Amino acid sequence: MRRAVYPGSYDPVTNGHLDVIRRASKLFDELVVAVMINKNKRSLFSVEERIDLLKQATADLPNVRMDSWHGLLVDYCRDQGIAAIVKGLRAVSDFDYELQMAQMNQQLSGVETLFMSPNPLYSYLSSSLVKEVATYGGDVAHLVPANVNDQLVKRLAET
Repeated sequence: MRRAVYPGSYDPVTNGHLDVIRRASKLFDELVVAVMINKNKRSLFSVEERIDLLKQATADLPNVRMDSWHGLLVDYCRDQGIAAIVKGLRAVSDFDYELQMAQMNQQLSGVETLFMSPNPLYSYLSSSLVKEVATYGGDVAHLVPANVNDQLVKRLAET
């Protein structure tokens, strides 16, 4: 079985993430979307909420499953028997960082990294940017799945 992991914070998941998930799911028998836990980073949504939002947004993709992980991604890959990491690259600045990570991961574990360029509609899109725009009342409904937009608006109204 060809398996890959697509790691990220997904706080929140964007249409750019979904574009990569949909395209990568066609290349592998199973794609694991791993919500990476960073205890040093303050998140808008809990890990469980992010996983739930991802499940709702990918319900039509039977070979996509969600998981979470805290620690080295290569350890997760080793534990799960996953041989490939999928990463989306939006800009040259992403490439500089991700290339170093890919080379380190390959050296540590033999796990390969596949880079996917985004649909040009989403090349500027990031979770951080979505949160910032939404925090100041901007409409991000066209940038995130409907279920995510609903929860984003609700969460920001609570703060």
